[in-house]
Amino acid sequence: MTPPLVGGRWAIGVSYRGSAYHGWQSQPDGATVQDVVERALSRFADAPITTVCAGRTDAGVHALNQVLHFDAPVAREAFSWVRGSNRYLPPDVAIQWARPVGADFHARNRALGRRYRYVLLHAPVRPSLEAGLVGWVFDALDLDAMRAAAAPLIGEHDFSSFRSSECQAKSPVKTLRAIAIRPHGAYWVFDFDASAFLHHMVRNLMGCLLAVGTGRRPPHWLAEVLAACDRVAAAPTFAPDGLYFVGPYYDAALGLPERTSAFDWLP
Repeated sequence: MTPPLVGGRWAIGVSYRGSAYHGWQSQPDGATVQDVVERALSRFADAPITTVCAGRTDAGVHALNQVLHFDAPVAREAFSWVRGSNRYLPPDVAIQWARPVGADFHARNRALGRRYRYVLLHAPVRPSLEAGLVGWVFDALDLDAMRAAAAPLIGEHDFSSFRSSECQAKSPVKTLRAIAIRPHGAYWVFDFDASAFLHHMVRNLMGCLLAVGTGRRPPHWLAEVLAACDRVAAAPTFAPDGLYFVGPYYDAALGLPERTSAFDWLP
């Protein structure tokens, strides 16, 4: 049997602005969030470190509390993993917390669910200060129509209509637990809670919800799209700019943080 690593298994929470990266998952060009995080951890530990995340994010998508696990080749205190590794990270990526976990902990498999939030600017003029951090529409939005359209999506369904052709998930069947939509001044906030998400699933849902909200489609259309189980039936994929991976959630007994300071900044 392989002896346990010196530092044991750790879980960490990472926040990032995804605009400059080709998504989460490592790629040969090294221009992903996973690449920069693993380089920083490895430099701090002076040994190679690989990570497993709770949920991959697309290019341009942000995260408030992405959770990873890794096996540490050295023994370090929690605050050292955070501050020491952050020295080697770019300004748009930061480790927020670190916790020791059991050897059986798995950031992806142990997650009970995942949450995403989409922040949309509704204004006659495109965003400037918040460019890249919010989506944008200028047509009037009908809150009641979007809420009515979202209702049939709740529950366990085959979400093939909202699945990218590049999706690697073994099954298109997921449990969507909640969709909450609310205006917040000039911004609209869309919250999604599910067991797991397919590739582009939230952005495809947003495209369809906005087709209803702007009056281009009736509310009952979304149920028809769901039943079709065909991506061709749905609206185009919406922009990644306003999409945030809020993070996974776990059994409370694990004691892993579900919030970071960015939660107080985001509407």
